Amino acid sequence: MIETHAHIYAEQFKEDISEVLERAQEVGVQKIIMPNIDHTSIDAMLELEHRNPSLCIATMGLHPCSVNKHFEKELYVVEEWINKRPFVAIGEIGTDLYWDKTFKDQQIEVFKIQADWAKKLKKPIIIHCRESLDLTIDLVESMKDQEFTGVFHCFNGTVEQAQRIVDMGFYLGLGGVSTFKNAGMDKVVPELDAQRIVLETDSPYLAPVPYRGKRNEPSYLNVIAQKLADYRQVSLTDLIEQTTVNARKLFQLHD
Repeated sequence: MIETHAHIYAEQFKEDISEVLERAQEVGVQKIIMPNIDHTSIDAMLELEHRNPSLCIATMGLHPCSVNKHFEKELYVVEEWINKRPFVAIGEIGTDLYWDKTFKDQQIEVFKIQADWAKKLKKPIIIHCRESLDLTIDLVESMKDQEFTGVFHCFNGTVEQAQRIVDMGFYLGLGGVSTFKNAGMDKVVPELDAQRIVLETDSPYLAPVPYRGKRNEPSYLNVIAQKLADYRQVSLTDLIEQTTVNARKLFQLHD
C-alpha cells in the first residue's frame, strides 16, 4: 500500500515515531507521502525523510490554513525549497472555508501561484478543500492543461463532483471519513473510477472507525482499504493493487 497523505512529522508522533513507522510497514505500507504545512513543519518533515529515505517522502507547499496577510513570506520559503531540490508533489495547497473565511481571496491567490509552479515543474498537486470543494474544482478547471494533475485529498463529495475531478485527470484521496456512517460514502465509493482512487489517512487527524477520535496513523490504512473494498465488493488484494498502481503513477514513484 502507498499512504498518500500523512503528517507523521507532527508533534503528535514525537514520542513514538519509530513504532508508528514499524506498524505501518507491518501492515504493508511501502511509502508514506508527507504533505507540508508551512515554514514551521519543514525541518521536522525533511529530517524524517532523511532518516527514512526509502519509506518517507516529503512534498512542499503552503497549507491554506497557514495563509494570512503575510503569505508572501511563506511562499518565498516554499519557492526557495522547490528550486533547491526535487519533491514528488506541491502540497498541501488549496482552500479552507471551515474555520475562517477572512483570507479566502488570499487562499485562492496562493493556490493559483503554487499550482502554476507545479505545472512548470510537471509535478502533481495535493489539494486541501474543506467546505470549499465546488470552489476548488472550479479553480482547477480554470487552470487545466495537459500537464496538470494531482489529488483532491480527503474526498467526501458526490458522484457528480468526483466525475468532474476525474474528467480533469485528477485523483480522489480516500481516507478515514469514508468509514464514517454519516458521511454517506458507502453510496459514492462504488461509483468511483477504480483508476483514480488513492489511499490516505491524513494522520494524525480523521482516524477511521473503529479508531475514530483517537490519533490516526498510517497503519490504519488497511482498515480504510478493507472498508473501501467492502463498499466496492472487490477483494482487499485487488483494491490495494489498483490504488498502489494509481499512487505510483500520480507521484511518479519508480522503486
